[in-house]
Amino acid sequence: MTATLSLNEQLNESAVYQAFRDHPFFAAVKSSAVTKEQAEVLIEQWWHPLHYFPTFLARCVAVLPDIASKSAIARILNQEAGGGHVEQAHEVIYVNSMDKCGFDRARVTETEPFEETAALVEGYRRGSESRESAIGFIFATENTDLLMVSSIGAAIERATGISDNEWVSIHVQQEPDHVEEAEHTLMADYSPEQARLVFEAADEMWRLWTRFFDRLSTETGLGA
Repeated sequence: MTATLSLNEQLNESAVYQAFRDHPFFAAVKSSAVTKEQAEVLIEQWWHPLHYFPTFLARCVAVLPDIASKSAIARILNQEAGGGHVEQAHEVIYVNSMDKCGFDRARVTETEPFEETAALVEGYRRGSESRESAIGFIFATENTDLLMVSSIGAAIERATGISDNEWVSIHVQQEPDHVEEAEHTLMADYSPEQARLVFEAADEMWRLWTRFFDRLSTETGLGA
């Protein structure tokens, strides 16, 4: 077994990661009735990490020392930012998609973040300050992103009856590339200490997301 596969597999076997994937909120939005008001809470809070994510990626490109990792993350950033076409940027598609589903675009982008949401965004900022934490945060995010996005899609469909959401669709299309590029950042050689720092950063990212969804469960009653 190569060191790269070992690092990848150990990250996927994290108990913190498994606990996050089993968060009751995800099951609730796919099996319970969801009101528009409940969906609004999720959509409005999600905007904050979504809006910051391109900045996080750009900071990661700057902090990662090797060109292979820079290239891998730059590809993700390029897709997130629309590949030179601002109308294809994920946050633009997000706001337009939610508007088409009947959610007020001003509320989507201007609602104040919960304490846990602000802590999540701050975590991304801190995570982009060093090579190991950047890699841990990127891996943790990309390997759980589709789970979270599909939950938003499920909440929207249950609340509005609309299943054709462009923002969800573009994630389904692009996420395999994002996961692949995130895994490419694990291809470098890491000392045991560096690997420990990557593991700690990934777990911290999953803990921050867990707290985010804990708060959503409290506010909406979904999965509480």
